[in-house]
Order: sequence, then C-alpha cells, then structure tokens
Amino acid sequence: MSTGTQKGNVLLYKGSNYLKQRLVLSVLSGKPVRICDIRVRDDIPGLREFEVSLIRLLDKITNGTLVELNEAGTSLYFQPGLLHGGKIEHSCSVQRGIGYYLEALIMLGFFCKQPLHAVLQGVTSNNIDPSVDLIKSSMLQVQRKFIFDDEGLDLKICKRGMLPMGGGEVIFKCPIRTKLKPVQLLDSGMVKRIRGTAYALRVSPAMANRMVEKAKGVLLNFIPDIYISTDQCKGKNAGKSPGFGVHIYAETTTGNIYSSEQVSNVVSNGEEPSIPEDLGIAAAQRLLYEIYLGGITDSSCQALAVLYIALGQKDVSKIVIGPLTDYTIGFLRNLREFFGITFKIEHFENDDDREGTGGRKVLLTCVGIGYSNISKRTI
Repeated sequence: MSTGTQKGNVLLYKGSNYLKQRLVLSVLSGKPVRICDIRVRDDIPGLREFEVSLIRLLDKITNGTLVELNEAGTSLYFQPGLLHGGKIEHSCSVQRGIGYYLEALIMLGFFCKQPLHAVLQGVTSNNIDPSVDLIKSSMLQVQRKFIFDDEGLDLKICKRGMLPMGGGEVIFKCPIRTKLKPVQLLDSGMVKRIRGTAYALRVSPAMANRMVEKAKGVLLNFIPDIYISTDQCKGKNAGKSPGFGVHIYAETTTGNIYSSEQVSNVVSNGEEPSIPEDLGIAAAQRLLYEIYLGGITDSSCQALAVLYIALGQKDVSKIVIGPLTDYTIGFLRNLREFFGITFKIEHFENDDDREGTGGRKVLLTCVGIGYSNISKRTI
C-alpha cells in the first residue's frame, strides 16, 4: 500500500490499491492525482479494463475532466472536472460487478449539478463486489440517514446478469442536495425482521427454492419474522449466463440494515459447481455474523458512512460501526490526504463477546468540513 505525497496541488501515489477511492475523492476535492507504477511487476502491467471503464464513467458525469495515460497504462494522471450528473448510460466491464461502479456514483450523486439518472449494464452479482440487491437494501438506507428528504432516490433492477457474460441492467436515480446533515447514530437496535431475495437465472427455478429453504432453516432458530422471495427471471431479464444466488438482509428497530449474500461459482471459468443448499446456509450464517459485529451499518457500507460524516456540516457527528475493514482503513487514510480530516477512533468490546472472538465495535467521532454542493441554488 502506498501513501500519497503532494507535489504542488497534485497528489502522487504508487500502485493500483484503492484506485476507485482516490478517483472519487479527487472529483469531490477537485485535487488532481498522478498514480504511477500500476501493476509494473505483474505479467500484464497497467490498468485493467474495469478500471478504464470506471474512469470513463467518471468522465461522463463530470465536465472538463482531463485524463492522461502512458502507452503501457502503468501511469495515470487524473484532473477532475466539475460534477454535472444528468442522464447517462454506461456499459460496465464484466470483469467487475455493477456494484463496483454504483458505489462511486452513490458517493458523488448528491453533489452533482443535475439529478443523476444512470442506466448501467453489466454483471449484477458476483463474488467480489456488492450486488445491486445489497446496494438497494443497505447503501441507499445509509444515504437516507444523512439527508432530510429522500424523494427521488431509487435503484431499480430491470434485468439480472451473471458472470461471465453479464446482461444485467439497473437504473439509479439520485437527487441533488446542498448539504449533508450531522448525525448521532449510536444505537444499532434489535433485529425485528429478515427479508431477502433468491434468484435463479437460466437454471431450474427449483434452485431458488432450495436456497430459501436452507437459509430459513438457519434463521428461524432466532426470529420468526422471515420472508425470502424468489425472483424467477425469464428470457432477456435473466441475462446472458446461467447462475443463481441469494441476498438476505435484517432490519432493526432503529432502521439499520445488515446484509449478506452468496453467488454461485462460474463453472465455465473452471470453478467447482455450487450447491444451492450450501449457498443458502452460507448466506444465513454470514448475516448472523454481520448482526454479531453490530454497528449502524454492515461492513460493506462503512466507507460510505465515513465519507458522509466527513463531508457533513461543521458539527460533531458520531457513529458506531463494527470492526473496521481494510477497505475502510484505506478510505480513512485517503480522506486525510485529500481533505485533511481525521477521525477520533475508540474501540470497545461487544457485551456478549465472552470468548474474545474479536467483536470489537468502533465509535467514530468527527467534525465535518461543511462540504456543500456549489451547483445547487439556495433561497
């Protein structure tokens, strides 16, 4: 991992780690970045197709962005333009899921000049990125905690698509907001209901029912209010490749969401075929683990909550989350380098962590920088 150095107004980095974070923060802060030595030791050096696709997406939602790449793709200069938003359509690289691109749009959406209406095509679920289901249930819920009015915020799944060929399509709508509100989110609440969706694309519909049965078998030991629907996609809505998966989320009494998901392996890539029962059990167990970790959001949405706190009004915000993920730790470091903002971090043990298994919650405290959308007029 490399830390940034500053030369003039340009932040300098080495390597491909946290590339998306740095490009998103570059757009928000207006600071250009130069990233060199990108995978120079790999057999295939330079930027990957999915990273180039992300840069093109950022170029579509901004005006005046300047991008310079060397021939080998091992050095990138990115000078951000102004966030414009509006209606865009983007075909995402199938090397990564649509969630990889959606996370960047979610972080930037509130600060565009025009409300964002993005149509994205590609892979809706894989084993690397958050699926569009998780983003719809968890990340959008985190967004709502930082604004007063969520009218116009929506994510619609039009078609599903699995690896290797994709074929999925989603529509993401995000309103513009002048400022984010400070928050005091300390109580995660008690789980009151569990919901979810199991989907089977271009395989037997029975696959979805088998996943639901096993997932419910695990979760009914803890709570009776469980409903996992099945999404039997047909024809074009099922994408271009066969596969199946399940997404489950738990809602607490304070409106917090914990999510988990499992997606089948890609047999055409030489992976072992997945068994639906195993996926259902694994998704349920992962959800129980996310609930055990606690906090006001699950581990996949930590970075988004951290960003919104940092950009909030010049007031104290506090949130309690589960143990910091490596991705969130990298994000905190990048926030300090782009915005000069730091968090007070306090650890404390879970009350029920009798065996010392690592259930350490984290209290994050920060005074926001008062970031505002300069394009949105105020009365």
